[in-house]
Formats: sequence, structure tokens, C-alpha cells
Amino acid sequence: MDGYANMITQCPIQPSYNFTYQFDITGQEGTLLWHAHVVNLRATLHGALVIRPRSGRPYPFPKPYEEVPLIFQQWWDTDVRLLEIRPAPVSDAYLMNGLAGDSYPCSKNRMFNLKVVQGKTYLLRIINAALNTHLFFKIANHNVTVVAVDAVYTTPYLTDVMILTPGQTVDALLTADQPIGKYYMATVPYISAIGIPTPDTNPTRGLIVYEGATSSSPVKPLMPTPNHIPTAHRFSSNITSLVGGPHWTPVPPHIDEKMFITMGLGLDPCPSDTKCIGPLGQRYAGSLNNRTFMIPERISMQEAYFYNITGVYTDDFPNQPPVKFDYTRFEQRTNSDFKMMFPERKTSVKTIRFNSTVEIVLQNTAILTRESHPMHLHGFNFYVLGYGFGNYDPVRDARKLNLFNPQMRNTVGVPPGGWVVLRFIANNPGVWLFHCHMDAHLPYGIMMAFIVQNGPTPETSLPSPPSNLPQCTRDPRIYY
Repeated sequence: MDGYANMITQCPIQPSYNFTYQFDITGQEGTLLWHAHVVNLRATLHGALVIRPRSGRPYPFPKPYEEVPLIFQQWWDTDVRLLEIRPAPVSDAYLMNGLAGDSYPCSKNRMFNLKVVQGKTYLLRIINAALNTHLFFKIANHNVTVVAVDAVYTTPYLTDVMILTPGQTVDALLTADQPIGKYYMATVPYISAIGIPTPDTNPTRGLIVYEGATSSSPVKPLMPTPNHIPTAHRFSSNITSLVGGPHWTPVPPHIDEKMFITMGLGLDPCPSDTKCIGPLGQRYAGSLNNRTFMIPERISMQEAYFYNITGVYTDDFPNQPPVKFDYTRFEQRTNSDFKMMFPERKTSVKTIRFNSTVEIVLQNTAILTRESHPMHLHGFNFYVLGYGFGNYDPVRDARKLNLFNPQMRNTVGVPPGGWVVLRFIANNPGVWLFHCHMDAHLPYGIMMAFIVQNGPTPETSLPSPPSNLPQCTRDPRIYY
């Protein structure tokens, strides 16, 4: 959900306040995640938003026998509002459609069962609603065919395993083409951070139960190891858009704004009266081009932009980092290197003209650790032109970009120690956040904002805030 509320810190809603959202899903079909964005409430406040074709229009694939939502979640044996937000709270379990499955002692008889008929095809609408964890997903002895991601149709892609970052969705066709029996479907965390011990986590399991199956033991899938980067990269980089399919649009060839954004974690000086857990005894801080995003405390950025109120943000987010270095093999050897460990704390935005085309190279850094960050852009889908490892080379790697049928997403996992290239058309006026979709990284400040200027007509211009928009107050546990 995007709009004026996505820039609000904490706003009391008065009695009889009519809080109505209008959002545009034109040009999208498939599955999206709707969710809260306050502290850790996304852990339980979320769901599937399913967009089907207009009446009378078919799917661009054979009509499935049945559609089944699969929502992956994290679970804590406590009130999520009481969880610490940094570092990432370790969950007590992972769930599939609200159930932990038989690999957890407390949940032996509580498992999501999908009953299928042999020979029939099912459309799985898969969502990773976990707060902080990428997840591998696999079904024993079955392949699936991916047909959409983030509510955009894809070239059919056959696979036996998939990876979903927090916030991503995948629509996939499952054909019940195996012998009658029971088959586990399972998720396990994908831990991409280099040098971080992989936890001994039970797989979260559900069951595919064929009609007529007996009580025999279910077949188990062979899951990837939690840190198997090649498996994650193979799936993510092989998805392409369905050329000529519903709502398909070619990649815009002209680029108006080019940005090179380094991303990852840095450090923030530890207050003198506090014990901090980060390296060198400091606090962790997010870093996008050596900037840590600061949440405005007295007014939303959207209001400040509309009413031209100064002092709320600065329009100076840089198009490139202040220092060039070996991004994936960081060594502190100079004062400039030391500076890159301590990003500047600012509320920075990048202003772009309406309908301009923006290309972003997101470069993962190893300043503290190499780790996959799922970057999410509010208000837009973007073309994912290419993935790679190492330092992005603007000559060599630019030749490899897919300008014919790249996948389109609203959330993309940047490979650990690697890069991804995005392109989008800024045709939605207003203030839009671009941030890591791991909730534990939001208070660190791995985010920035785009301001898209008004277009030439009232329909392409930002509407005024509602007259009874609640006033905002700052709560340190709420980050936007």
C-alpha cells in the first residue's frame, strides 16, 4: 500500500475519519503482498492481493483446475510489538499458510495439506511474507512452471526449486503428474551473508496429498543448503517477461537518469552511555551511496513536498558514491575507506522529472559483510536487466544486459558481493521510498526516496492531502 500514509511516522486517527486508499493496479495481473509497515507488525498483518484478468479474458497459460495461495511467514512465541527491531529477531518457527508443520514438536498434527487429483494442474500463488528471511521452496519429486512474478507474466520457466526474498511473489503451475501418494513441500531459509554461521533450522513443511493416497510416509524433497548462492542466483536470473503477453511493454531504450548506488551496512558511532554490538564497538547503520536515511520527525515527506515546506528533507541524494573503491573486497587502508564505513545520516531524496526513464546499478558492498538485500520500490514496477557478481563493469557488463525480455518486479534481491541493474519509467507523481525489504534493516536506514514531479495534466499530478489528514507524532519504534 502506497500513498500519503507511507510517509507518516505515527498518526492518531480521529473518530469518523474516512481513511480511504486509492491505488492503481492497471497493467498488472497475478499476486501481490499487502502488508503493514510499522515496527514488526508485518509479521501478522499481511495477505494476498490477487489480480485476475478482466472478465472474458483468459490467462496466457492453460486454465488451472484450482488456484491455491501459499503464504510463507515467520512466527515468534511472543507479542511481535515487543520484539527488538535491531538486530533481526530470531523467529521461533516458520509457517506455511499459518501452520508450522510436523518438523516442529508443537505442531505434529498441524500442517497445511493441499489435496490434488492426479493429472490436474494447480496455480500456486506463492508469497514470502517473512520479515527478514529469504526462503527456498521445493516440492518433493515435482517440477513447477513459473508463469508470473510480482503480478507480471513471465515466459514459462520450469524449475524444481525457487527462491523468494521478503515481499516477493511467484505464480507457478503445479501438475499432479507423479504416482498417487503424499509429497512434502518445504521451505528453508537462505542465508546469504558471508561469514555468518548458518542456523540449524527445521524445514517448514506442508503436504501434497493425491486423491486416493494411503497413509504411507510422505516423500521428502532434497533441500538446498542454506547458503547455496548458485541455486538462488540461477532461479533469480533465469526469469524473463512474456513478450507479447497481457500488459507487456518493451524496455524504454532512452535513459534520462543514470544512478550507481552502493548498498550494504556501515557503522554509526555508539553513544557514550550505550554498549553497542556492531564491529569496533559501534552500531550498525545502513548505507546507500554512503547515506543513512533519517526518518522525518514532524511531518510526512509527501506533505512537505506538496506544500513546499523546507527543512524536512534535502534534495541531494547522489548519483554515485563519494569514493570509488573495490566494492566487493573492502579493506580499510585510507581515510577515505574509513569514511565509507561511517555513512552520513541524512533524509535524502532524488528528484526526477515525470515520465523520465531511470536506470540504477545497485552494487552490493563488502564494507562489513556481503549479503543479499531485497530492494523494494514503492509506486512502480521495474525492469531487471541483469545480475552479476563482483564489481559492475559499465563496459563489459552493459553488453550482457537483457533489453529484449527482462523480468519485471517491485522487489529484487541484490546478489551478495554482486550487482543488479534496474530501469523504470517515473510516471507516478509523488514521494516514493526505495528500501531494503528486510524489516530489521529499515531502522538501520537502508533506504532513500524518489520525488517524481507532476506531469502536464491533473490526472498526472499529485492530488492534495485530504483535509482531515491526521497530524503525526514521532515514536522511536516506528520507522515510517
